[in-house]
Amino acid sequence: SAVGRGPEVPFRSEAYRISAIARGKELRLTLSALDPAAALSQDLVFRFGMSGSFRLCPAAELPRHAHLRFLTRESPPRTLCFVDARRFGSWRLGDTWQPERGPCVVSEYQAFRENVLKNLDDKAFDKPICEALLNQKYFNGIGNYLRAEILYRLKIPPFEKARTVLEALKDQEQERWKKDPSLTLSKKVKLMQENSDLLELCHTVPMEVIRAEKQLFDPEHSDNYATFKNWLQCYLVPGMSSLRDHNGRTIWFQGEPGPMAPKGECPLFSLETHSCSGRDEDWPALSLVTSHTLKRCLRVAANSLKSDEEEGDGLRKGRARWRRKVTPAPALPETEVLLNTRRSRRMSARRGRGEARSP
Repeated sequence: SAVGRGPEVPFRSEAYRISAIARGKELRLTLSALDPAAALSQDLVFRFGMSGSFRLCPAAELPRHAHLRFLTRESPPRTLCFVDARRFGSWRLGDTWQPERGPCVVSEYQAFRENVLKNLDDKAFDKPICEALLNQKYFNGIGNYLRAEILYRLKIPPFEKARTVLEALKDQEQERWKKDPSLTLSKKVKLMQENSDLLELCHTVPMEVIRAEKQLFDPEHSDNYATFKNWLQCYLVPGMSSLRDHNGRTIWFQGEPGPMAPKGECPLFSLETHSCSGRDEDWPALSLVTSHTLKRCLRVAANSLKSDEEEGDGLRKGRARWRRKVTPAPALPETEVLLNTRRSRRMSARRGRGEARSP
């Protein structure tokens, strides 16, 4: 489309096949010509941003924001569209994945687990666990709603230090293998599934969504998120708390936030009842008040309580506090009050009639 941010696709063929493979938060499409003599093919790697998706629809009924379109040869034709309302998504030519992304939490679980545990000295793990989970170098495929669901199931405070949480897993794993060095790889995997830890849930929770996709998302009504919202246990769930992390992303959780929570921030509680259309842009509006408003209210309440205690005890601690004396304004003479009242009435009447002010 004219407003799409991706490059033009230099591929032309009367008939071709589209195949796809996913890795973390990226998807690679391969366009292959059906004519063997043509030997044409083109690879595209997509990133979806917050709102990108593929949709198959009649060619005469293109959805808004369909930035890339693949036409079928049916009659009437249909179109496979890359739809992205916010245009955060993108595509690029070629078959290479982004180099800074680690192994996929879904399709490369063992490599993903090893990549995390052998790199715990990286400064990325100095951050809170909720922020480390969004680092695609180590957690390729984990996003905002997944991190909330994973931490909630394990009752891990989101602002606990990432290295503290993950080093404990490394120690537990080493002790387990020492006790039974004869364990085969398949038995190790089975044992980890029976005793799920944080890295294991980084694999199994996304798999729940993938396996139940037809039940969670209605392909005929892609804006209907009702079933998916019922699957969620923590993210945007009424009664849960939320905070903005140091990157400005909202994390939903239950209980204490943890020792590395942003200073001066207080957890906000979601509305007990709300109406929401299901679109991403509507969901962040479920917080009761902004953190700035909450902090101001708490500060006023604390100062009021402190002032009452000081007045009641008659004590003054620390440096002297000067109270500002409030003196009443002098009363105006009665004639002047009447003149001011009449003048204000005349001005109001003029403004009501749309008259210009006198100089």
